[in-house]
Amino acid sequence: MHQSVEVLYKKVDECPIVNSQFSFFQMVYVISGNGLLHINGNAISYQAGNLMLLTPNDYHNFDIINTTEFLLVKINSEYVKEYKSKSIDHIGCLLHYATHLSGCILKRKADEFLVKSISDSLIHAIENKDIYDEDLITHYVNALIVIAARNIAKIKPTGIKESADKRILEIINYIQAHIFCPQKLKASAVAKEFDISDTYLGSYFKNHSGETIQSFISNYKIRLIEHRLRFSDMRINEIVEEFGFSDESHLNKFFKKHKDISLTGYRKSNVSQN
Repeated sequence: MHQSVEVLYKKVDECPIVNSQFSFFQMVYVISGNGLLHINGNAISYQAGNLMLLTPNDYHNFDIINTTEFLLVKINSEYVKEYKSKSIDHIGCLLHYATHLSGCILKRKADEFLVKSISDSLIHAIENKDIYDEDLITHYVNALIVIAARNIAKIKPTGIKESADKRILEIINYIQAHIFCPQKLKASAVAKEFDISDTYLGSYFKNHSGETIQSFISNYKIRLIEHRLRFSDMRINEIVEEFGFSDESHLNKFFKKHKDISLTGYRKSNVSQN
């Protein structure tokens, strides 16, 4: 994909490409129709109003049950990597996380109206060519990226019960917001922030999430580091500095403990796959 952004309208009775794999992000908005999305071995139903996100290297195809109208928004990985936002950190990682999710990513009811409006505007723009179209389409696509990111960010991590109280989600939000500040991630600092004891924090977090707070922090760090190795040109020493590790050796030891491969080995293996 040579363009940064490409928008296509498709009306189909069957999927033209079976078990396809792309090197770019693709947002798929279902205008009408229904069927199944097969992605990485899983079958997920779709219907009108669904917004789905396919990430680089996902294997997917659509099983069309009723004639379906799709709006396809293709986004170059480089565009996502360089996307700048005042309030959303590691947006590329948020989008990449969608590969672990199922089906429609819209969790905020109010965003369903916004996405439909943006979809209608994009279709109007590609069907009625005029000056500054590229800029206008880019603005609409950026709006979709932000909507996708904030909906993905609101999805409860695996293990969090639907009945979980508000405080566990606030603790998770705090951890994610301060993931680059090791001092603020210490149990004593988190406990102080939420006015609970260190001991209670540990048992409370595990009871509501199914894992220890340190395991959650480590796994979240690993996911962000993986993203930087796969989708950025950041040097290892820059990642060390960003996450507050003492040196490259410490970071490499941490990464290898969780992924059973070195940082450079992981980056090289993903480059060769792409």
